Amino acid sequence: MTDETPDSLIPYDEIVQEALRAVVGRVLGSIEQGGGELPGNHHFYITFKTAAPGVSIPQHLKERFPDEMTIVLQNKFWDLEVRKEGFSVGLSFNQIPAKLDIPFAAITAFVDPAVDFGLQFQATVADMAPEAHESAENDGVGEDTGNGSPGDGASDDDDDGGGSNVVTVDFGRKK
Repeated sequence: MTDETPDSLIPYDEIVQEALRAVVGRVLGSIEQGGGELPGNHHFYITFKTAAPGVSIPQHLKERFPDEMTIVLQNKFWDLEVRKEGFSVGLSFNQIPAKLDIPFAAITAFVDPAVDFGLQFQATVADMAPEAHESAENDGVGEDTGNGSPGDGASDDDDDGGGSNVVTVDFGRKK
């Protein structure tokens, strides 16, 4: 017997990643069906690869965030539309409205700090190393919304308060 684990002919890691991204779709779909209102104190930090296939964001955001961007869905978002392969949403950056179209395959993290829940995904865009980026500063970042939560916005800080419910799946492929 050897200590080596044989290479799988079944792509378990891809199957699990796809299933976990479906969780994001189901959550966003329930918000869309509920009229676009988030229940209670729920709000979402969604990090995605800006250069991933199918991502459509304004050019000024793509220039500012050439690799990865985190958006926050809380109070100031509109036109949430969820499809099988991704979602689109309207957000405001420096009081300039923008429509973002994001495939689920481009998402690298989904966090709901209100309930200490988070998912992290392997990047599906081949060998794109993350680069340091500044906060997107879409309208409302850091503003007091009266409920003890920060306003809507984008941030490169997705600290989920300890990560006790963060699920990270990495099967460590052999090379």
